Amino acid sequence: MNHLAVTMAHGRTVTPPRSGEDRLATITTALTGGPSALTAADADGLAEIATELRPVFGASDRIGAAAAQLNDLLIRHRAVPNLHGHPDQPPVLAFHRPDATLVDAWAADAGTAIAMVIGVGQSARLGACQAGNCSLVFFDSTRNASRRFCDLSCQNRAKASAYRARRANSSS
Repeated sequence: MNHLAVTMAHGRTVTPPRSGEDRLATITTALTGGPSALTAADADGLAEIATELRPVFGASDRIGAAAAQLNDLLIRHRAVPNLHGHPDQPPVLAFHRPDATLVDAWAADAGTAIAMVIGVGQSARLGACQAGNCSLVFFDSTRNASRRFCDLSCQNRAKASAYRARRANSSS
């Protein structure tokens, strides 16, 4: 999501890739060891899925609407739990049909994973950076689910900005 559907990162405007070829290059770079059969059309489909899933992060105060949107995605991509795999290997649990397209498979698996987080009452762990001018998302794995920033650079930027604001107010 952060590579395909975000327009602000670390206080700077970023332009998500717009063409299938650019998206393909971005995905290939981000996913080392990813599928080699990925096409520009697949990359376009994955960018649409990322854009659709992005609002679910940081939506704990509007989780009902986020859940409805997520349910729609799961239905459209026909998410269904099943065991399948290669003949020489033990079956694996997946949430897409064995004959699903790559985009449907990724949408179903990612959507189901996010739905499971929400379904066990942990939607607060699906975070969006709270630093100004950053819209990156993350999964909060801290013990007390208190993470507020995508990374240390945004945390430092926000704290420095708050310090400058306090200092300016005390000088007035």
